[in-house]
Amino acid sequence: MEENNSGLMDETKLEEGLLERLRKQSYDGAREILEAGRLKPGQLFVAGCSTSEVCGEKIGTVSSPQVAEAVFNGIWQAAKEKRVWLAAQCCEHLNRVLILEQEAAAIYGYEEVNVVPQPKAGGSFASAAYKAFACPAAVEHVRAHGGMDIGDTLIGMHLRDVAVPVRIGVKTIGEAHVVCARTRPKFVGGQRAVYDGSKM
Repeated sequence: MEENNSGLMDETKLEEGLLERLRKQSYDGAREILEAGRLKPGQLFVAGCSTSEVCGEKIGTVSSPQVAEAVFNGIWQAAKEKRVWLAAQCCEHLNRVLILEQEAAAIYGYEEVNVVPQPKAGGSFASAAYKAFACPAAVEHVRAHGGMDIGDTLIGMHLRDVAVPVRIGVKTIGEAHVVCARTRPKFVGGQRAVYDGSKM
C-alpha cells in the first residue's frame, strides 16, 4: 500500500471489494469470539486494530481510515447483536486509552479523560469508534470480559485478571494476525474448594 505525506494510506489504491471483505472477516471473527467467550449482554468487549498490519505493513506506519471503518463496523455489528459494550483501544501514542460509549463508562464507573483520537494520534480504528458512537468517551483503563486483537496491538492490559486464549476460525483480518481471549473468575479456596463449572 502507498503512503502519502501525512502518513496516511493512499486509499485510492484500495482494491475493489476489499473493504467489504474486511468488514465480513471482522464481523465473523467478533461473532465467533463473543459466542465462544460466552459474553453476556451488558458485559464489556475490547478490540484493538492496527490498520497498517491489516494492509500488510508494519504496525504504526500507514494508517487507513477506510480500512478502520470497515473493520470497526464489522466488530460493532457483532457486539450490538450480542448486546455487549464495545471498547476500542487507541494506539500507544495515547497510551492505549479506550473509546467507548459514555453510558458504558458511567455504568462501570470509569473516569473519563479528555482526548479525541486522530488517525496518526490514537489510530484510525479508535477514530472510527469515536465517530460512530452516539456519545463517545475516552477512558484510561477497562477490565473487559473478552477481547479481540487485530495486528498485535496488545489488548491484554485491558482484560480482567484471568485471560484465557480462544482459538477462532478467523486467523487473520486482511494481513493482520488475530488473537482472541475470554476471561473467567479466579479460582480461590484451595484444595477443598468446590467450583462452578459453568464459570470455567
